[in-house]
Amino acid sequence: MTSIAIVGAGPQLGLAIARTFGSQGFDVALISRNREKLDGLVATLTAEGITAAPFPADVLDRDALTQALKDAAAQFGSIDVLEYSPVGGFTSTALTTPVETEPSHVQHEIEFQLYGAIAATKAVLPAMREAGAGTLLYTTGAGSIDPVPQVGNVNAAAAALRNWAVNLHKELDGTGIQAAHVGIDVSIGTPAVPGFPTAQPEEISPVYWDLHTTKRDQAELVFSL
Repeated sequence: MTSIAIVGAGPQLGLAIARTFGSQGFDVALISRNREKLDGLVATLTAEGITAAPFPADVLDRDALTQALKDAAAQFGSIDVLEYSPVGGFTSTALTTPVETEPSHVQHEIEFQLYGAIAATKAVLPAMREAGAGTLLYTTGAGSIDPVPQVGNVNAAAAALRNWAVNLHKELDGTGIQAAHVGIDVSIGTPAVPGFPTAQPEEISPVYWDLHTTKRDQAELVFSL
């Protein structure tokens, strides 16, 4: 069997990605902090005929994140695709402009976005190397490419993750393992800012399938309208 681990799984994009891969026969490992939310997502997917299981972990807890991915690999036999897209809530993220930003404002986001992605990758990459196959996908907002002053600290950390993911793509070239960054230049589900382009999760999730299947030579795809 093949499986995908979605780190930062939620009821919008995470669920849509789970459906996209699950409809193609993938088992789905869902990872996030909230066990109750995960159980609800698993119930939804199970009712749709998709095999899914919850693995609660906080991306800021490296040991817990690593163990969750190891548990998922043990249950499903392997992790063939890793998708990393946790989103911080406004209660845990202080948004700052570049002028307002203190090192601590960026440090939290770096821990959340870049360091969490590195930890998740280290948990699954050795087995992918041994198999000579696998896919590693990392999601940020498009501010990682074209930053917006109002979220300067978040954009800085997202840009660091983007840089690392594109560089990882280069390093893994020829190994059978695809690494890529997905930049999302829309609001998902509902507009975050009036007038800003908005797309439904189901419109975005096929991008991830394309990177896993037909666009394995690409280090980055940007979804925009």
